[in-house]
Amino acid sequence: MIVYDFRSDNVAGAVPEVVDALAAAARGTAAPYGEDPWTERVGRHLAELFETDVAVFPVATGTAANALALSALAPPHGAVYCHADSHVNTDECGAPELFTGGAKLVGLAGAHGRLDPADLERALAGAGIGSVHRVQPAALTLSQATEAGTAYRPDAVAALAAVAHRHGMAVHMDGARFANALAFLGCTPAEATWKAGVDALSLGATKGGALAAEAVVFFNPAAAEGFGFRRKRGGHLVSKMRFVSAQLEAWLAGGLWLRLARHANARARDLAAGLAALPGARLVHPVEANEVFVELPEPAIAALAAAGIGFYRWEGAVLRLVTAFDTPPVAVEAAIRAAAGSGAG
Repeated sequence: MIVYDFRSDNVAGAVPEVVDALAAAARGTAAPYGEDPWTERVGRHLAELFETDVAVFPVATGTAANALALSALAPPHGAVYCHADSHVNTDECGAPELFTGGAKLVGLAGAHGRLDPADLERALAGAGIGSVHRVQPAALTLSQATEAGTAYRPDAVAALAAVAHRHGMAVHMDGARFANALAFLGCTPAEATWKAGVDALSLGATKGGALAAEAVVFFNPAAAEGFGFRRKRGGHLVSKMRFVSAQLEAWLAGGLWLRLARHANARARDLAAGLAALPGARLVHPVEANEVFVELPEPAIAALAAAGIGFYRWEGAVLRLVTAFDTPPVAVEAAIRAAAGSGAG
């Protein structure tokens, strides 16, 4: 039986503010298909938050947000460059390829889940640009935070975006954990996205405290022309859109989204510090968001499992433990205590 669950931030529930907002939205009537006041307010809020005009399209899942966004940026004969370990490449069951009509994902290596501009430049130099026999570079997608629990600094995003734009590519950001990355970076949402060259963002709220709420945000509204049809055709024009938008509105209100992310990040740092101090332990990646990748001796791993600590064994003796907006300090203490009491080392 799992007592404290670090398998994913998806195991967490929803914050009371979001639940209360849904209850309030359930009263009375409202126009369907996004013509409601909640959706309109979310669009205005995000324009203020990102300090620019935006086109906002709420959807229900992160997979839909990523796949639909990429479908607007890459043609069927295009190539979408990404990190080899990125969620779009490893965990979306071909949805980006389906929604783009067949665009090819090109995965590149990169330390700690991050792409390097020089590597991207080399890959594009050998991409056969202009050759009718080769898929043509169309988009770059960056995960923020990455699958390794690290974050791209704005200057790193800008350097990658400069390479992509120089080759006529659009830049997309998978922001399933954008709040966690932003809480770590301490910069503004604008500095982390469009000011660094990002053209479209998949903004994720589900992992951060909502039930099921994401949004595709275009920083050049003209680039979103036709996207509403893509969303409808893809099955994500929710009829009672107010229930998706009410979650986003409550999650964003008063900076709640960042407070929740800071809590998750702090618990991850506490967990990483405690586990890394154990004999034979080694952190595999820097802990910059809310994911901890740690290599532990087998007795410590067995002790965690025996104590009811949920985790994923990532590779060999490397575990992934993810903290959430509601992870209590006692859960972190229990995990460290269990691993420390194993007698490992």
